[in-house]
Amino acid sequence: MKKVKLTDHLVLLTGVFFMVTPVILAFITSTHDAVTIYRQGLQFTFGDQGLDAYETVLFRAGGFTKEVNGLVMLKNSLILGLGFAIGKIVVSMLAAYAIVYFRFPMATLCFWVIFTTLLLPLEVRILPSYEIVQKLGMVNTYSGLIIPLIASATGTFFFRQFFMSIPDELTEAARIDGAGPWKFFIDILVPLSKTMMAAIFIIMFVYGWNQYLWPTLITTDESFFTLVRGIKQILQVWVGAQIPDYDQIMAMAILAMLPPVIIVVIFQSWFVKGLVESDK
Repeated sequence: MKKVKLTDHLVLLTGVFFMVTPVILAFITSTHDAVTIYRQGLQFTFGDQGLDAYETVLFRAGGFTKEVNGLVMLKNSLILGLGFAIGKIVVSMLAAYAIVYFRFPMATLCFWVIFTTLLLPLEVRILPSYEIVQKLGMVNTYSGLIIPLIASATGTFFFRQFFMSIPDELTEAARIDGAGPWKFFIDILVPLSKTMMAAIFIIMFVYGWNQYLWPTLITTDESFFTLVRGIKQILQVWVGAQIPDYDQIMAMAILAMLPPVIIVVIFQSWFVKGLVESDK
């Protein structure tokens, strides 16, 4: 028994090592100047620059307009991540609620039609989506970044499975007490769905935070750039003998990792509980 536990811990520690090592190397490398990184690659010892790269990317205005800093891009990434997560939760809950509790013809067919949209990733529908957003005048806006992508087949599936696990007796009791559809949803289903909402929130926040293709297409104004776009922006400076600021790239990559990690750590127990409850 002890041997099995030791083997399990060794496997877990090995996985942690392989996942954390690149992050540690990126942090160590960010303490060196760009020329050293360009010439020697990744560094295994701390340099003499300290946290200067982090101060630079957060507070010094840069880009083509020299008006945007890392704090602005961090704000945009947070708005995009939170907008994705909250919007997808609201739309998915309402869709699942209608499919499970409203008796209308072909409800099951409607669900499977929604579910099959998983076969159509963003890359497949990006051109028609962009054309619609452009015609609506939503380019270079937060609504253009968030609204076209808040429909979620994954979220609808999880909430549908969770709602189907709720006993019918609870629905009957609410009906006897005179609770209408909206009151039943707000006062009963929403509180019961807190753990599921937390699980979906983590998945969708990380998905929105890491978006690159859609923000690149929708935003041409640097004031709407996200951190992920900011990393690419620093790389696009090959002009003459100038080299990219690799120290700032590493620093921005570390900063881009922090909010998703914090969200996962905070909601970790709710995330596991929400996924387990969906199987009941």
